[in-house]
Amino acid sequence: MANNDVENGEEVFVDAAEEVCGMDLSTAMEEARLACSYFFNNRFEEARALMRPWAHKSMYHGLGYGTFMYLQAIMTFDPKDIETAIETLKQSVEVCNRFRRKNTIGESLGKMVKKVDYNSFTKEEIHAELCYAECLLLRAVLTFMEDETLISFLKGGMKIRACYQSYKECWYILEGRDWSKDADKMHFESGVRMGVGAFNLMISQLPQKILKLLEFVGFSGNKSCQALGLSELERGFHLEGSLRRVLCALVLLGYHLIATYVLGTSEGDLEMAQTILDDHLKLYPNGAWFLFFAARLEYVKGNFDLAIEKYTTSLNSQNEWRQFHHLCYWELMWCCIMSAQFKEAEEYADKLLLESKWSKATYAYQKACCMCMRMDELTPAEKQELSETMKSIPGLKQRIAGKSLPVEKFAVKKSLRFFAQGETLCLSALELIYAWNGFKILAKKYENVEKIYSIIERELKRLEKIRVDNRSEYYYDDYLLAHLVKGSCLAYMNSPLQAEECFKFIVSNEKKIKEDTYLVPNALLELGLLLLRANDLEQSRIILEHAKNNYKGYSLESRLHFRVHATLNKISSLQKGSQSEGTNPMDSYPSISRSPSPCLSKTSGTTNGTGLHLKPTKNGKSISTNL
Repeated sequence: MANNDVENGEEVFVDAAEEVCGMDLSTAMEEARLACSYFFNNRFEEARALMRPWAHKSMYHGLGYGTFMYLQAIMTFDPKDIETAIETLKQSVEVCNRFRRKNTIGESLGKMVKKVDYNSFTKEEIHAELCYAECLLLRAVLTFMEDETLISFLKGGMKIRACYQSYKECWYILEGRDWSKDADKMHFESGVRMGVGAFNLMISQLPQKILKLLEFVGFSGNKSCQALGLSELERGFHLEGSLRRVLCALVLLGYHLIATYVLGTSEGDLEMAQTILDDHLKLYPNGAWFLFFAARLEYVKGNFDLAIEKYTTSLNSQNEWRQFHHLCYWELMWCCIMSAQFKEAEEYADKLLLESKWSKATYAYQKACCMCMRMDELTPAEKQELSETMKSIPGLKQRIAGKSLPVEKFAVKKSLRFFAQGETLCLSALELIYAWNGFKILAKKYENVEKIYSIIERELKRLEKIRVDNRSEYYYDDYLLAHLVKGSCLAYMNSPLQAEECFKFIVSNEKKIKEDTYLVPNALLELGLLLLRANDLEQSRIILEHAKNNYKGYSLESRLHFRVHATLNKISSLQKGSQSEGTNPMDSYPSISRSPSPCLSKTSGTTNGTGLHLKPTKNGKSISTNL
């Protein structure tokens, strides 16, 4: 091809690609559909075996095989698996690139002055563009995991930019091509809607602090990307029989059942999740993935016993992919923590610690937290095991993309604290529930939150009985933590004024905190949420902006920023109404710049401003009092 002149470049390129591949596009897509069916019916090795022989020649085989290797890498977190996946996806990108449209110099210049004729693209070229975007996105994620250097971060960022540009091109192809004689339109359309929808949804969840880091990648647009992302994914899901419909379903389930509860402050669309599950469990009745999400649906409804039953069914549905069992162990552990079955939760955390490579420091700390909740029941041997587990945590911390995981840094800090205060921790498992945004799920059933509330009350009474001269230097850290989780319970027990008092008490005692400085900004977040529920949007926004802008360097800071970002977006939506109608999804990437937020006035001389004067609420409720 290099020996031909520029004008023949495209024709020679296509002929060469056909000669190299030897498999027509329709057959490749049908085999990809069959591999997908194998995969979601737990026939993982058959799926890989179908894709492997043609992975170096066919774009859909390359994409399919690369995806399977990618999933294995992120499930095992084994450096060898990550390296294998990177090499596989590098080959997949090269295969897809072989089939992509190659513009002449004249055509490239012509794009600047006239509309592209997408009808001149072959079917191979348009599908190659889509497969290229998908492979590049997976490759970019693995690049961030590959090593710890700035170069790795920049490489990943540039791959995301290229991926974004390819999805834009695919969107223009979908909108600008005559599809009247193309029976395969739905396969292309479902991929475009899945990619564009997932991009919009992902970017909509990122706080401004992270978005600023992506400015160089070229993201821009408006704030309606969440609604547009969901809309595009739902349109892809409703394309019956399309190749990527199942992927649209998985992204929607992941968003509605996991992302909204871990990162956000809103509810997932559980009716939509149920619709997707009803549909796909007919297709894959024993499929581990959809059984897993069926269990997750029961979990977020607060049906912990039923969730345990369904997670166990998912776990037992296959033994070929042991790493999938670890996802189930993780969820089963949380079901047990949320229902105060701390011994059982400890056992699942121990399984993860022994078998999974994802985050051993986190697993060790979770195991230790569950043991701390049973301190009065522990035998001498178990107390020794608890001590040894806590000692091991600093040595288990790892680095990803040059950074320590925030949850691992938190675990290390708390493990050191365990020894500093006489080998004990206060309400450690309930602190984890708060850190993982679990009180919203607890609140789905009154009996669940009431059970946790009774544990908190017992601990508060114990703390209050300690004489002043016997209190440790961490006394107020523990006492204010108990107020944070108590207030979180009360907020969902129809007692907002009592909840408010708990959160205000934390803010007013900020100077007494020795180490757990995260308590104050989180108390402010909870006050902002109380105001939001009281429909005082402006006052809620002021407090949330203050929590975001005036507190730095505390544990799990990024988690608070995610939650604040989600809440501010909700307030903005309520104040201004949706702006999404008639908007092009490819123009909907979030705006990096935002107008400055008003600050709360400070009456104290402290850096964080604990003496805050808040404006009266619209209804004159007691939240208007000074903090």
